[in-house]
Amino acid sequence: MKDEQTVEIWTDGACKGNPGPGGWGVLLRQGPHEKALCGGEMGTTNNRMEMTAVVQALRALKRPCKVVIHTDSQYVQKGMTEWLPGWKRRGWITADKKPVKNADLWQAMDELVARHDVSWRWVRGHAGDPGNERADQLANQGVEMARRGQAV
Repeated sequence: MKDEQTVEIWTDGACKGNPGPGGWGVLLRQGPHEKALCGGEMGTTNNRMEMTAVVQALRALKRPCKVVIHTDSQYVQKGMTEWLPGWKRRGWITADKKPVKNADLWQAMDELVARHDVSWRWVRGHAGDPGNERADQLANQGVEMARRGQAV
């Protein structure tokens, strides 16, 4: 039985063109409660939308929580669990001496994650995970919002 206090979060990003109009989607679940969030922006990348989904999910939490983030982005999962400490040590410079791409979002995620007890779970995209499929639908809804000028 799942812990009723743990917040399960599924995140996804989508981009039509890279760069192009993009969207992010989030499904938050705690016990019987669910909340869906989405948004988008023009002229972005898939990686930025994947990261924005995580930022928006964590910003939606009202208090420190035990959190499990499910993402189909190895970029996000490995960035947060493997690469981040080195980037911070080197002043947001990669191992090959280049500025870290999307440093603004990595820094935002790092700050937000510090408020919670976060575990990361990589899930294969488009492989039938219901939470991931819902986050994907929301991310694509965010793309359409961006195209209509309703970006968030």
